[in-house]
Amino acid sequence: MGYKIAVAGKGGTGKTTLTGLMIDYLLKKGEGSILAVDADANANLNEVLGVEIEDTIGEIREDVSKRSLDDSFPAGMMKADYLKYKLSTAVTEGDGYDMIVMGRSQGTGCYCYVNGVLKTQIDLLSGNYKYLVIDNEAGMEHLSRKVVEDIDTLFLISDCSRRGIQAVGRIRRLVDELKLKVGQIFLIVNRAPEGKLNEGTMEEINNQGLELLGIVPMDPMVYEYDSSGKPLVQLPEDSLSKKALHDILSKIQFNK
Repeated sequence: MGYKIAVAGKGGTGKTTLTGLMIDYLLKKGEGSILAVDADANANLNEVLGVEIEDTIGEIREDVSKRSLDDSFPAGMMKADYLKYKLSTAVTEGDGYDMIVMGRSQGTGCYCYVNGVLKTQIDLLSGNYKYLVIDNEAGMEHLSRKVVEDIDTLFLISDCSRRGIQAVGRIRRLVDELKLKVGQIFLIVNRAPEGKLNEGTMEEINNQGLELLGIVPMDPMVYEYDSSGKPLVQLPEDSLSKKALHDILSKIQFNK
């Protein structure tokens, strides 16, 4: 199986931005084939990477459900065959990587079915790639549903607030409670003013028993690129956020 990297954290901390920059880091190092997974119902990892998505798993689910009502599947195709075919076309080719997106179903209801399909697709595809990089939704649901099991490296992303640190601390404890198989767990603090943390934040990190791998400073270029619709992976190599994250990731070895 490929090396599995999962990214989790509280919403609004720049988790998806850092996931995209991690993929960019692996690509530039020439580390091998990558499957990027956007496991957030509010999908936007593709915008960070600058790739258009045709079909999400949620959209495919809706299509299959509607066709089931009037049995409007293509001639000679049963429901299961059509679903299998559509899922096979849901892999988007990027520049040096492939990508699948969970997306969302229309209307109200649980995401259990879409989560289940996503898990099946990850299990089916991940062995074809050297790396699987999954951007989890904000919070803890994908970990609790075990959408990805046997994670090699889990990155917990927080801002520099106490509440953010406490949120990832809860995720860290959930890993133990669920007895998830995770090789190593690191904290990355994002959007820190001047790339520094005050004593209160450092105290909370220690209280939560988290291993701080590094700090990504507040970067005005991220705001500028995001506001103008530019993919964040196109940030200059010497931009504050990209340089900091690349330096952080160079501290660890991504291998079994």
